[in-house]
Amino acid sequence: MDQEKNITKTETQDEILLAALKLFAEKGYFNTSLTDIAEASGIKTASAIYHHFKHKQMIATALYANILDSLNISVDEIRRKNSKSSEQLHGIVDLLFKLTDDAPEVMQFLLMLKINEFLPEAKPLLDTAAFIKIVKIIRNGISEGEIRNIDPLLANAYFFGIIHNTLRMVLTGALDKKAEAYQSQTWLIAWNAIAKK
Repeated sequence: MDQEKNITKTETQDEILLAALKLFAEKGYFNTSLTDIAEASGIKTASAIYHHFKHKQMIATALYANILDSLNISVDEIRRKNSKSSEQLHGIVDLLFKLTDDAPEVMQFLLMLKINEFLPEAKPLLDTAAFIKIVKIIRNGISEGEIRNIDPLLANAYFFGIIHNTLRMVLTGALDKKAEAYQSQTWLIAWNAIAKK
């Protein structure tokens, strides 16, 4: 009985998080109310959310943590499957483009929302485990001679600046096709920005 209750509680929390993610991506954090989240998640009243999350910021914190945990696991998986830095970066780019097409709310949360405005205590994106590992991939690429000998953080900015800007243009509709349509040319431009010639 207690196990069923916990499963139901977890399912309800997941529904709240999914609804909040969609609303934050569509309307922004500050324009989304607990009432909006309650309605979108099928909960009768906003006060019922308090049984699961004490406040809206707690929902955003849980979302941010879940997204980053997933991203971290995916980066680890990509690193395990590929030995060269170029292959690892290519795998990460593939993941980001796939997420943009298949889970645009996740990418809007990461790329479009100013997380530090509503989660001031949260680690900046570049200080999270997944992104520290990405910089490590770039460092390894420099030491292996695949990537030009420039500061790893600059190489990261050059490379992912191109990737992120392309994905933002897809998410905002400035580019009218799915992200997948721009993936190969974006990869080539980003890789050529840092590749050792």
